Amino acid sequence: MIGSVQRALRLLEAVGSHSEGAPAKQLAREAGLPLPTAYHLLRTLTYEGYLRREGGVFVLGAAAGRLAGGGLQQKRRSMILDSLAHFRDAVGAPVYFAVFREGEIELVGVSDTPASPAVEEWADFRATGHAHAIGQCLLAQLDEKTRRDYYERHPVEAVTRYTVRDQSALEHRIAALGRMEPVTERQEYALGTVCAAIPITAGDTAATMAISLPLRHEGRLLYVVDRLRSEVGALLSTLSFSISI
Repeated sequence: MIGSVQRALRLLEAVGSHSEGAPAKQLAREAGLPLPTAYHLLRTLTYEGYLRREGGVFVLGAAAGRLAGGGLQQKRRSMILDSLAHFRDAVGAPVYFAVFREGEIELVGVSDTPASPAVEEWADFRATGHAHAIGQCLLAQLDEKTRRDYYERHPVEAVTRYTVRDQSALEHRIAALGRMEPVTERQEYALGTVCAAIPITAGDTAATMAISLPLRHEGRLLYVVDRLRSEVGALLSTLSFSISI
């Protein structure tokens, strides 16, 4: 064990136990350190941004906050991946979770198995939202201005011979969707694959969960997506999907 690291951690713990901060002498006493050692470590931690000195007391700094935030982010991501694994097992198909954030489609997590692999992202998911169920479901939740901004950066163009032919056709499809209706697509992004996506209520953020199946199992698509929707509905009240992940 490295003693200096242990002593610095004890000081951080001592500072963290005081919401209004504490002076060096008190922190040294609580951490069980000689005052000169505590001063040296406090100066170092302050220089590195883990502490701030305000009015003679030390409080946690921005760097310490980033550590805590990173831990929370990791916990949220783990929770989402665990949830996706549950849904994957329940429906017997790969499950995807995506959001529309800062003008782009973001695939947050995917859960599949060797026997039922997820669709390979052979063309950038962010730029091909018009071609896959995930993107179409997210775009359908946006206002016209936000969609137009997305199209300007990522024009509607063929990904496969089955891809929606142009922006007008895509907008017509979106307009015909009922509220909370699943979006389905057939070989528009990946040949030999059918997909379906359902909108997820996540505050003001557009979100979706989706499944994919081989084309030969197309007859199961609506059954599987309905099963996913019922599973999500049953757990959504107790399951907090983090959009800030």
